[in-house]
Amino acid sequence: MREAANIDGKKVLVKDHIFTWSNLISFSRVLVVIPIIYLHMEDYERYRNIIIALVAYGGISDYLDGLVARWRNEISELGKILDPVADKLMAFFLFLYTVIIGWIPLWYFVIGVIRDLLIMAGSAQIQRRRGKVAMSIMSGKISVNVMAIYWISVFFFRDATAVHTFLLYTSVAVMVYSFMEYAIRHKRIIEGADFN
Repeated sequence: MREAANIDGKKVLVKDHIFTWSNLISFSRVLVVIPIIYLHMEDYERYRNIIIALVAYGGISDYLDGLVARWRNEISELGKILDPVADKLMAFFLFLYTVIIGWIPLWYFVIGVIRDLLIMAGSAQIQRRRGKVAMSIMSGKISVNVMAIYWISVFFFRDATAVHTFLLYTSVAVMVYSFMEYAIRHKRIIEGADFN
């Protein structure tokens, strides 16, 4: 266990625990993808409310895992990896499915995948150089949520094309902004800034 300070001055206690409630919540976020896609393929109209509930759980759990980790004082190295990876895997499979059925443009999906791969590569470099994992930043969380709102609008409100277009380009702008923040933070950490 160690006390750490990140580059904006906040202090957190980072533990080496694996089996924590917050980590289980993060892991469960990935698992909800399976019933969402299955039920949509089976009979969307019949299972619409269940699909909505599962998607809502996926979104809520993205905040819940962090809240539980702080409340129970169980922020862990694994949790710092699992939380963003769960976000990315859930988004990847849901967006891939929506691209396959022709509801979301392929270029948007490709931009998101490239951005995530670059961020993950940067995180891996930080882990190798500094010996610990950097926590996610707020703009990354905001980006995930704007993407989620876009996906929800396309998935559940098929006729709202003007809203789809607005959210599509808003999401791209937020993705680019958050990537720039990650890049700046990566540079500062590699140069020696302290972080969680």
